[in-house]
Amino acid sequence: MSKDRIILRAGGLEAALSPAVGGSLLYLALDGVDLMRRAPEGAGDPLAMASFPLIPYANRIADGRFTVDGDEYQLPLNFGDHPHSIHGFGWQTPWTANETGPDAARLVQTHAGDAGWPWPYRAEQHIALTPSQLSMSLSLTNFGDAPMPASLGFHPYFLADEATTLRFDARSLWLSTPDMLPEREAPADMLGDWSRPGIVRGDTLIDNAYAGWSGPAIVERGDGLRLTLTAQGADWLHVYRPPNSQDFCLEPVSHMPDAINRSGMAMVAPGDSAQLSMTIAIDRIDQTLSKSVSIA
Repeated sequence: MSKDRIILRAGGLEAALSPAVGGSLLYLALDGVDLMRRAPEGAGDPLAMASFPLIPYANRIADGRFTVDGDEYQLPLNFGDHPHSIHGFGWQTPWTANETGPDAARLVQTHAGDAGWPWPYRAEQHIALTPSQLSMSLSLTNFGDAPMPASLGFHPYFLADEATTLRFDARSLWLSTPDMLPEREAPADMLGDWSRPGIVRGDTLIDNAYAGWSGPAIVERGDGLRLTLTAQGADWLHVYRPPNSQDFCLEPVSHMPDAINRSGMAMVAPGDSAQLSMTIAIDRIDQTLSKSVSIA
């Protein structure tokens, strides 16, 4: 184990973390079989990771501009030539390993405040394995003397073979503008009925926020593995399914994209914290008997 990579193990489940690359998850594997997209060896781009944290805001802020209490702020545009700021900046900043053990770790990041985001904060991630489950929690504590806007989330990439299905329940989804901002609310099955198992792979882009996500989101793979995603503090599930891709994202988030310019983010009082947690449970599907078999 090095300061650049933390390996966690519990039974046959193994995960690796990269504190230096945005506090990201490098991989999650069961008995050597990847459960999520694996980061290439030596990769330094958070967008190549298996998952990364979204903090102090999730998804997009239009043009990187917003107003709080009458004061206007401009965030850096942090995603190439994309016109909006995206995913916060915790994913583009190193974290520090505060505690490590055989099956758990705690990562910490501090922000002193700057022109784009003047509120100082401390962020923590706690990552833990059991033989059948990955748990990740994210917290943000306002260290300033004024209320701070905040939204949190995780950005996990799941693998999809040709037989992989997805199922989850939601109240509605938001259709997007060409530059991927929410435009109008629509029925949850507008882009596919995920209330029943549906094939994940497709030849069109899905990059949309689902409102009223009740959890769980269930991924069943052709190799007989089932991954069940649940979350606390996340009323939204953002689905990112690139066309004809071998991976896709299910992002549990606390707010819709550009919430700070719309319905508004939650405001965290000085000294208070915002929290969000995500669990990915793994079991095997006995397709002959149509029942699951615990891997624990």
